[in-house]
Amino acid sequence: MIMLRSVLFIVLFYLNLVGLLIAAIPTLVMPRWAILWVARAWGRNTLWLLRTVCGIGVEWRGLENIPPGGVLIAAKHQSTWETFALLTLLPDPAYIIKRELAWIPLFGWYATHAGMIPVDRSAGKAALVDMTVRAGAALRSGRQLIIFPEGTRRAAGAEPRYKFGVAHLYEEAGVPCLPVALNSGLFWPRRRLMRYPGTVTVEFLDPIPPGLPRAEFFDRLQHDIETTTARLVAEGRRELRR
Repeated sequence: MIMLRSVLFIVLFYLNLVGLLIAAIPTLVMPRWAILWVARAWGRNTLWLLRTVCGIGVEWRGLENIPPGGVLIAAKHQSTWETFALLTLLPDPAYIIKRELAWIPLFGWYATHAGMIPVDRSAGKAALVDMTVRAGAALRSGRQLIIFPEGTRRAAGAEPRYKFGVAHLYEEAGVPCLPVALNSGLFWPRRRLMRYPGTVTVEFLDPIPPGLPRAEFFDRLQHDIETTTARLVAEGRRELRR
């Protein structure tokens, strides 16, 4: 049954996505809020599909820790799940994304119009400088900037590989950083067909105030996210064994 539900979800997921991509074409000539509204609808629809088809719910913890205005959100990245789920909570989100995603027809156009920030990973320091300039402008306008500090998805329980770019961005931005821990990779594993029933738990931790030295911030961020993620993964594994 898990296999059948997983396949059904994947079919419905892509049908929903394609339908919204086509329906959203008029937003390309509308203000940014229009495509962000569609993106939130995609996130809410997908969460509903997961709950209805696969039996995967979500528990949000620490929502009171989300500060108003511009904030740097540094989230653990285990699954595709958090790329759409976080959209449903934030008023004006901006993701830092791989440059290649901006080349995808329709999806890339929408991402650009929504003010997402593409990064050319092959450009080295120049890419970091460009990302910092664009990210600073987004934060000063009051947006919530979402970055995955490891740069790519890592399996639940895998050894972390944080990149120092998040510390550079934190130092230059001068805003609080909100660490986010989660266990989504247990229920929606990366590069896997299966979707396992259970509860994805996301925890927004205490914000890290601006002004810390880069190395101190980097160590604290990794410690806070990894410590809480280990606890959430343990909780999720106990649920899966029931």
